[in-house]
Amino acid sequence: MPKTEKIVLDEYGEYLCMEKGKFVIRDKQRNVKAEYPLFESDIGEVILKSGNCITVGTLASLGFWEIETLILTRRGKPVAYLRSTEYDSHALTRLAQYQAYLGEKGIQIAKQIILTKLLTQNMVLQKYGLRPHLPYDKRHRPFQETINSINSNNLKAVRRQLIAIEGRLTRRYYENIFMLLPEKLRIQNRKGKNAYDGVNNTLSLLYTFLQWKCHSSLVKAKLEPYLGFVHSLQVGKPSLVLDLMELYRHSIVDSFFIEYSQNLKIKDFTTKFESISKKRKGKREYLNNSKTNELMKDFYSYLEREVEIPRIRTTKRQTIETLINEEAYLLASYIRGEKAEWKPRII
Repeated sequence: MPKTEKIVLDEYGEYLCMEKGKFVIRDKQRNVKAEYPLFESDIGEVILKSGNCITVGTLASLGFWEIETLILTRRGKPVAYLRSTEYDSHALTRLAQYQAYLGEKGIQIAKQIILTKLLTQNMVLQKYGLRPHLPYDKRHRPFQETINSINSNNLKAVRRQLIAIEGRLTRRYYENIFMLLPEKLRIQNRKGKNAYDGVNNTLSLLYTFLQWKCHSSLVKAKLEPYLGFVHSLQVGKPSLVLDLMELYRHSIVDSFFIEYSQNLKIKDFTTKFESISKKRKGKREYLNNSKTNELMKDFYSYLEREVEIPRIRTTKRQTIETLINEEAYLLASYIRGEKAEWKPRII
């Protein structure tokens, strides 16, 4: 198989077009920067940022050949993607997903996701010599036993108990992890939406990149990204995407964020005044543009790292990106009843 290629337009004014069977990137002076012959390269993904240009004919080719195409803002936040109409042709998989949501299978999936998340958090804490998660309940049972003992046939009731356990332990997890950051950047609590400090916003940006990768994997597996088992169903909330992300947040923190943060300086952040409410504005810190571009490139390099987890039917190693894709397929197989159980593989 040819090497899978990513076509990334990350410089302002770059232009993507098709010329004689090739995807061609031209710079803003329209000089050829790179060429990707369609039938000699396995194009896996195209990434466009605000400020780039692309022809409609090129978009048609990307759709016809089912090449993932992601559109980012200038700050690197994914906002849209192009997908082939063939992606919506597997109604039976989504029907099985709806049935799982209403039955015992959905409860088992939710338990497995939270168990895996907390187990991987423990791995990271132990790696850095930090105190792992203590027994959760008053009877001093490990969190694994507490989760497995939840006995209800109602997914919403199970979800409430799982989130209560996960929320308490995850808060402690981040409090410990942030102690590993350089002293000038050290913060105490994890905040997601509407965080003011640059560290939380940088971690949220990394999670945004991960979210797109999980979303893409679920779409490939023909699953409904907005019908999850741990995260609640809300308009505009990709709950199954957020569910799948829980399996890899620890790897982002351990294999990427902690190491990356060691070289960050105060001058790497920029402050912006943004609306908090209709009558209130506040200062928020973000990575500056050059650091944001660097972060995005480093993240895609992180996805290419190999892990010692066998690939389905082939090699004993695979990249993190392939692992995420495979895990979505394995989840879909379990939901369709093709596998007796689903136990996420841990990085």
